[in-house]
Amino acid sequence: MSAKPHTSGAKEFWNAARDHLIRYGGEFTPHIIERAQGSFVYDSTGRAILDFTSGQMSAVLGHCHPEIAATIAESARTLDHLFSGMLSRPVVGLAEALGSLVPGLERALLLSTGAESNEAALRLAKVVTGKYEVVSFAQSWHGMTGAAASATYSAGRRGAGPAAVGSFAIPAPFPYRPRFEKNGQYDWRAELDYAFDLLDRQSTGNLAAFIAEPILSSGGIIDLPEGYLRALQEKCRQREMLLILDEAQTGVGRTGTMFAFERDGVVPDILTLSKTLGAGLPLAAVLTSREIEERAHERGFLFYTTHVSDPLPAAIGLKVLEIVQRDDLAGQARRMGARLANGLRALQDRHDCVGDVRGRGLLLGMEIVRDRATKEPDDKRGAAITNACMERGLSMNVVQLPGMGGVFRIAPPLTVSEAEIDLGLEILDAAIGATQ
Repeated sequence: MSAKPHTSGAKEFWNAARDHLIRYGGEFTPHIIERAQGSFVYDSTGRAILDFTSGQMSAVLGHCHPEIAATIAESARTLDHLFSGMLSRPVVGLAEALGSLVPGLERALLLSTGAESNEAALRLAKVVTGKYEVVSFAQSWHGMTGAAASATYSAGRRGAGPAAVGSFAIPAPFPYRPRFEKNGQYDWRAELDYAFDLLDRQSTGNLAAFIAEPILSSGGIIDLPEGYLRALQEKCRQREMLLILDEAQTGVGRTGTMFAFERDGVVPDILTLSKTLGAGLPLAAVLTSREIEERAHERGFLFYTTHVSDPLPAAIGLKVLEIVQRDDLAGQARRMGARLANGLRALQDRHDCVGDVRGRGLLLGMEIVRDRATKEPDDKRGAAITNACMERGLSMNVVQLPGMGGVFRIAPPLTVSEAEIDLGLEILDAAIGATQ
């Protein structure tokens, strides 16, 4: 058989998929996707499906943005890939542009995926501190490779052997299901103090880094309370460990600011970006300070990969930043996010199964429960709503974790229109009603 795209009928397509694909988690949607444009993907029947997940939570400019397509075409014609020891103008330009966005983090390493950027960040922290223990949240997701997988606790910890030595987790602060309360109010400070007390008792004195998402996405859209990041940073400083923020999904405007940590007025020691930086194409970055980079270099930091500093994805990243800033897409995320959040809360008023609405900007969560008073999870209904949405032309992603109901991760492109927001809410309303 010659190497070419699969062009036969649907039955032959799915037979070939079953015969030749390694299944990597979950089920495939029963649609063959042929093309995409803006906020929609189109299947082999020509049916339009409104994409409320931006692909894999990444396509912040919508699908197949014409300026991104033009950038890819031009780079493919002129400069696509280089020996890793060579530099190009797009690479230095993107590093400079990223450094200008985060004063204090002026040095950048350009890579391909989120897991890869977290691997590099954790390796950097270990080299700089001379220590090896890494802490993250119990509902975290940082990737499926080595150190990143060892710092991932929401899924995938069984069946692949032991995690890295020195891997620790603390509870994620969760106002909807609080573990610590004082005078009837969630007391996240007491919870954080208790978590670090336990951590100190278990540590061998080699705490290198804490890696955190400002909003835990795969963990169920858990937004860290305002002030939490600053308190967490202080805990790290007291122990001479570095704070790494993983903004794979929250970065580049999605939460209403260029980066989610800006709300709390903190700057991490290391910042990782991926998904949104490439607007759905494979690009990731690690940002850190000049001081940390100098110290790492002196100590022999090595992270040499085939696609480090590739020019084509760097050119895409530059264009993404240009469009996001030029078109005020962070402001668009605030405006459209408010419209979407208000619509979701209206659904909460109409449907008892909607237990909570949370998140920021255009990264929102809606949790499905069996009983609002007890907050008993209703995973089955969450899955049923997902299927009912797809039947009506809306692609939704539901996170199902032990102890939580189905939590919809809702992340339309930052270019989404009011009409598309309203259409998504209308379909979601009908889907919830159809599952009662």
